[in-house]
Amino acid sequence: MHPNPAFRVEETARHISFARDRAFGVLAVSTESAPLISHVPFLLSEDGALAELHLVRSNPIVRAITGSKQARIAIVGPDGYVSPDWYGVEDQVPTWNYVAVHLTGQLEQRPQEEMLDLLDRQSAFYEARLLPKPPWVTSKMSPDALERMMRMIVPLCLRIDDIQGTWKLNQNKTDTARMNAAEHIARDGFGSELQALQTLMSAVNSDPN
Repeated sequence: MHPNPAFRVEETARHISFARDRAFGVLAVSTESAPLISHVPFLLSEDGALAELHLVRSNPIVRAITGSKQARIAIVGPDGYVSPDWYGVEDQVPTWNYVAVHLTGQLEQRPQEEMLDLLDRQSAFYEARLLPKPPWVTSKMSPDALERMMRMIVPLCLRIDDIQGTWKLNQNKTDTARMNAAEHIARDGFGSELQALQTLMSAVNSDPN
């Protein structure tokens, strides 16, 4: 998380809403060597206390969990490079704007009999965004194929005890400089979801200091 308090002013409720809507992040677990990393879809409870996910049984993270283990899910939103020339102000430096939320807690494996229910709830949550398409459901699979898949994946949950977020959107610049940068980032910039990043930059309040 960025240390500048200007980028850390959003309320926890907004972090939760962003993470729930995004529903995809990077799961990281520490080991004695390099951290173990997996890119995972997840379901986040409305209060932000529990993230539910699944991994393939052969994933090293599954093998690393004995009881529970400290872990973090990092969720990244729009991001883009900001050129100093875009502010219309002298003596500026390059930077990168972005949105990120980190969910930290204890990761644990859940009983295998919970896997089907989790898969049904996950697919229902994602498929609901595809309306008017009829949702995919596990009952569309043959029993044998479904049984084979259930043996390959395991349910997990992250019991969250800390939520941190960075919304780095040039809040430390004047309104004019920030709006200039927002206009350029959507038209001339590079990164991901630049139109969404422009919208976020245009909506924030600048640091009065």
